[in-house]
Amino acid sequence: MTGNPLHSPFDPTALERMVPRYVSYPTEPHFTAAVDHAAYARWLGGIPAGLPLALYVHVPFCSRICWFCACRTQSVVRGAGLRRYVMALVREAATVAAALPPGCRVSEIAWGGGSPSVLEAPEIRALSAVLHRVFPGAAEAPLEAELDARDLDPARLAALAEAGLAAATVSLGDIDPGVQAAIGRHQDHASTIRAVDGLRAHGVGRITVDLLYGLPAQTSATLARTVEAALALAPDRVALYGYAHMPWQARRQAVIDARALPDLAARRDQAAAARAQLVAAGLVPVGHDMFARPGDALVEAAQAGRLARCFAGYRPDTPRALIGLGASAVGALPQGYVQNARATAGYIGAVEAGRLATSRGHALRLDDRLRRDVIGQILCGGGLDLDALGARYGDFVRPVAAHAAALMARAPAGVLVPWRGGFRVDPAWQSHLRLIAAEFDAYRRQGAARHPIAL
Repeated sequence: MTGNPLHSPFDPTALERMVPRYVSYPTEPHFTAAVDHAAYARWLGGIPAGLPLALYVHVPFCSRICWFCACRTQSVVRGAGLRRYVMALVREAATVAAALPPGCRVSEIAWGGGSPSVLEAPEIRALSAVLHRVFPGAAEAPLEAELDARDLDPARLAALAEAGLAAATVSLGDIDPGVQAAIGRHQDHASTIRAVDGLRAHGVGRITVDLLYGLPAQTSATLARTVEAALALAPDRVALYGYAHMPWQARRQAVIDARALPDLAARRDQAAAARAQLVAAGLVPVGHDMFARPGDALVEAAQAGRLARCFAGYRPDTPRALIGLGASAVGALPQGYVQNARATAGYIGAVEAGRLATSRGHALRLDDRLRRDVIGQILCGGGLDLDALGARYGDFVRPVAAHAAALMARAPAGVLVPWRGGFRVDPAWQSHLRLIAAEFDAYRRQGAARHPIAL
């Protein structure tokens, strides 16, 4: 049996347990050095010809470092240091593109970080031009980017628009000055309004706003005002994440006074109230942390049972092969996962030495693929369709089916409703989806990796 038999995922206190967000399976802490740059080169060459590719470019820099952030990012060093990093991205892109089989085409591009908006307009244009030149299809592929509203001056907006920016994500955090002081992120809401207006003026068709609950000094009242401010921006999507306090992993979080964090009951109240506020405004829940306008591709995919989850979060179809560029960037290929050197200096050194920067990864086994689908079904559709899994995996699904039966037997009445050989999770237990999915994680016993709490 997988999972932890000593703790029920249905106990209210289970929401205090730390479980992965499952943007991959197995999760990144279980990647190893057994997958190196030589393995990645072989995998690139083995991608099926004609398979559409998604391209992700990681810019691990921010103009200002927020204390709450657990992303792989650092303060930007402008000038020669930043130009050297951009040149490493350019060189890595050419190396990866040369290793791909003929017929592979890029159909979507994402820039993330950190914040790609730390790049100056000439750097944005130069990087985009190279990506468009070396990857077939990239010049026609829509660009999506995570952007810091405080960086978006007219020159950067124009350069991003020229690069094909079609969708943007901006973070709001909390608009309350006291919360902003507690998390080290001072963001004048007027700058956010200007940024969103500027993005729309340049033809960006989809705006996503990221919100957080569970922040230090945050209350249901401050969060309600923040949600109201976010809705006033008329976003197409809203992501609602729980703040993960992990100072052992993100050392900058040690600055935050843990005594100011809301307790579990307060986090639960904040999450429930924010979700209700978003739904009342006409947004449709998608998965366990996303909300979108009716008719959005995510909403239609969820209704059709096509919703998928990957490193980019929720998406409207099964992820294609993902090519990651940049320090700590992760790629997802048919053969498995790869990750570049996490340290910027190590990444640049590998690329300048003329090799791929891959430092670790994971080759997928059949059981990995099965359990990835299990976890994806639970997080994307709120249920486990064992009939479909059995048709795909045959007898290999038996251990999962046995564990599902045991889980249903110990679930409170009405929580797991029998469905297609497996179960559906009652919507009232939406906040437990990650806990239920974690029951099928075969790697949780193998390491002491610590993850965000479930709620």
